[in-house]
Amino acid sequence: MTAVRAIAAAGLAAAAWSAPAPAPVVPAVAAVFGIRRRLGRPGIALTFDDGPHPQGTPAVLEHLARRGAVATFFLVGEQVERHPALAAEIAAAGHEIALHGHRHTLLLRRAPRALRRDLDHAHAVIEDATGRSPTFYRPPYGVFSAAGLELCRRRAWEPALWSRWGRDWGARATPAAIARRASSGLAAGDIVLLHDSDEYSARDCWRRTVAALPAIVDAALASGQPLVRLSVEGSSA
Repeated sequence: MTAVRAIAAAGLAAAAWSAPAPAPVVPAVAAVFGIRRRLGRPGIALTFDDGPHPQGTPAVLEHLARRGAVATFFLVGEQVERHPALAAEIAAAGHEIALHGHRHTLLLRRAPRALRRDLDHAHAVIEDATGRSPTFYRPPYGVFSAAGLELCRRRAWEPALWSRWGRDWGARATPAAIARRASSGLAAGDIVLLHDSDEYSARDCWRRTVAALPAIVDAALASGQPLVRLSVEGSSA
C-alpha cells in the first residue's frame, strides 16, 4: 500500500503542477486560474512575442508607426541582452513592454527556484534596457506551470494569454493564413498573438508576420475598435 500511495501522491502532484497548462486552448481552464485571455474592455490588443529581433522588430515597428498603432511586446531577457537599444526603441515608440522570461523554455520543465531566477533576471534586464517595469507576463508557448503562476502572482504580474492567434511561427504559415486566423471575427476585447522574431520558431517566420500585419491592422480598425495596449493607462492608439 505504501508504494501505491506514493505513486498516487506523485500522480496528484504532477497533475497539480501542470493543471494550468491547457489554458491557451481551453478557455475554462484559463477562467478557473484567472489567466487573462481577453481585455475585458473595448479595444483590440496586438501582442508580439519572442523579441527583440534585429530585423523582425524594426519591420513591425515601422508598420505600426505608419498606422499610428500601439501594441504590447513580450520580450525575452536573453534577446534584450543582445539587443538592448532595440528594446529601448520599442518603449520609446510608445508600445507596452511585457515579460516573456529570460530563457525561452517550457515552464513545466523548470524547477521553482530556477524559474524564479530566470524571471527575476529577465525582469531586471528588461527594466534596465527600456526604463519600463513589465506588469504582464506570458510564459513561453503560453504554458503555465503551477509554480510559474504562483510566482507571477507573488510578483504582482498579471498572467496574460490571447483570444486570437496567427499561428505565425510555423514553416508552412503564409501571410494570408496568418491574417485570416488572426483577424477573422475580431471583436472588442480580443488579444491577438503574433511574433516579431524567429529565434524560437521557423526561420524567417517574422517576414510572413510582417507581410500579414497590414491586413490584420485593417481588420482590427474595420471592426470599429481601437488598437490598444494591454494596460489601461494611455491605451488608445
